[in-house]
Amino acid sequence: MVFVPAPQLTVTIEQQHDKPELHVHPGGQGVWQARMITLLGAQVTLCAAAGGEVGRVLEPLLKFHGVTLKTIKRESGTGWYVHDRRSGKRQELAEDPGQPLSRHEMDELYSLALAEGLRAGIAVLSGPAHPSVVPAEVYRRLATDLGANGCKVIIDLSDAHLTAALEARPHVVKVSHEELLRDGLIPDDSTESITKALYKLHDDGAEVALVSRADQGALALIEDTIYEVDMPRMVAAESRGAGDSMTAGVAAVLAQGGTLCDAVRTGAAAGALNVTRHGLGTGRIDAVQVLTERVRLTPVDAKVPA
Repeated sequence: MVFVPAPQLTVTIEQQHDKPELHVHPGGQGVWQARMITLLGAQVTLCAAAGGEVGRVLEPLLKFHGVTLKTIKRESGTGWYVHDRRSGKRQELAEDPGQPLSRHEMDELYSLALAEGLRAGIAVLSGPAHPSVVPAEVYRRLATDLGANGCKVIIDLSDAHLTAALEARPHVVKVSHEELLRDGLIPDDSTESITKALYKLHDDGAEVALVSRADQGALALIEDTIYEVDMPRMVAAESRGAGDSMTAGVAAVLAQGGTLCDAVRTGAAAGALNVTRHGLGTGRIDAVQVLTERVRLTPVDAKVPA
């Protein structure tokens, strides 16, 4: 189950030869994760809220191959953005992350996600485009209720939402080094600083912790060992979404009974492939498999910080 409380309608203008092209897709962190999970061979139940004029356009687009869509209706407030990539770089023209979910909407979505998460046995909790859309407390309660009833919880959150969900002691936590820097959790992006952050995430509740570092590979804490994740280097067509694809790769492997090390290696390969494509959360399973063979987990000689 992938928890997507506030998916977005994405509109992107691209330049193809001498003509502009308009691309309209479902988007948001959880949507991109769900798409990659299905591409890696696992089935996904996507739990989301959508409504209003934007939501009526968005909902049919969420029914992509491999996904069972479960939604609750909103009166309005579904988020969207319009980006222009004709120059080769992404320019934000306008966006709205969406309105906060009402109490009734949140109650309905919570019940839906809880039931589907328990049915699936593995749940990915993704964040909204803006933290105001869904309270952090919702993630703490949902992660706790799922975990206490046998569901493996994977979280890909930041700031207050991450702090809240850590109280539930989730199975896997993935965060980017940019988010750690932005939230003041590390002073710099050195290996030493990120290693300390991994141990802190573990102490705060994460069974397994993973920090992506853009084109520098990732660092992972698995069973008390820090690993450097040596990822294939690719020329980036679109750097956004690599971390979401990494989370998706981890979830897909665990859902199919794989080991944690294999899950991290596949996640790294999915993230590396994603940067070569303009579509977020896209790729080919055969390409991910080939790249996975080239990912290495190397133990880092690091001591637990005092």
